[in-house]
Amino acid sequence: MAERIAFLGTGIMGAPMAVNLLRAGHQVSCYNRTRAKAQPIEVAGGTIHDTPAAAAQSAATIITMVTDGPDVEAVLFGPDGALETIRDGALCIDMSTIAPSASRDFASRGAARGLRMLDAPVTGGQPGAINGTLSIMVGGDRDDFEAARPILEAMGKKITYCGDHGAGQSVKLCNQICGAMNLLGVCEALVLGQKMGIAAEHIIEVIGAGAGSSWAMQNLAPKIINGDFAPGFMIDTQQKDMRLVADAAAEAGAPLLGAALAQQLWRSAQAYGLGEEGIQAMYKVVRQLANFQDGADGDGDL
Repeated sequence: MAERIAFLGTGIMGAPMAVNLLRAGHQVSCYNRTRAKAQPIEVAGGTIHDTPAAAAQSAATIITMVTDGPDVEAVLFGPDGALETIRDGALCIDMSTIAPSASRDFASRGAARGLRMLDAPVTGGQPGAINGTLSIMVGGDRDDFEAARPILEAMGKKITYCGDHGAGQSVKLCNQICGAMNLLGVCEALVLGQKMGIAAEHIIEVIGAGAGSSWAMQNLAPKIINGDFAPGFMIDTQQKDMRLVADAAAEAGAPLLGAALAQQLWRSAQAYGLGEEGIQAMYKVVRQLANFQDGADGDGDL
């Protein structure tokens, strides 16, 4: 059944997700701090509003897709936030990646004001957002999850209920560890293979069809060898996620050596001014460490 949905946060991931909701027949009103980034929703038949409160007016469902916990708090609880105009019993699906503890806090505060909440972060990158094939991991009340399933299915292919509030965010942090380590493996394999004289295309073709394959090998390795470092997911945003991973590891008492290494490699990329490039720019750091530039050993900079 079609619903009126308020979509708050229409960046690299959020805009195509909102467009897919429109294609599924829902009415979508949206808000984004930079209005121009919401234009694809308007072109597809949605409406743009100047505040979260205006976008959420009369909406049965609110979706937040912003950068971090403080941003979620601002669009929901802040001045001109969605809670100023929500219907009693409205459902908020937070698809941002934030700390599990923040999700639990927002769920408690929202419930006190008549808002039901789910944490439902995603993985699959910009291609998954565009194609509606995201993997979505959900935490919250099971009945609310079932009610939200048709909406989630318009944006994702694999929808998994993970447990109570915060569980979706916890699984997302585990996902970020695997994604980081897989990408590091891709970068090291490409550098080593090329330094041994192997064409990068052969490395991708062989490994991509075998046990060493990964989403990063299939999707990011071709971009790397084509010199495409445009962000499907920015290093700066990934580093926010890695900070959340480190915080969760400290709280749980879990040593995460590989995740820490990936975080430091991306920090090096940031130090070179690459924070707004895609996460695949980790390759530039690994290549630099190997003194390997543009297909040959050399002294070039990142």
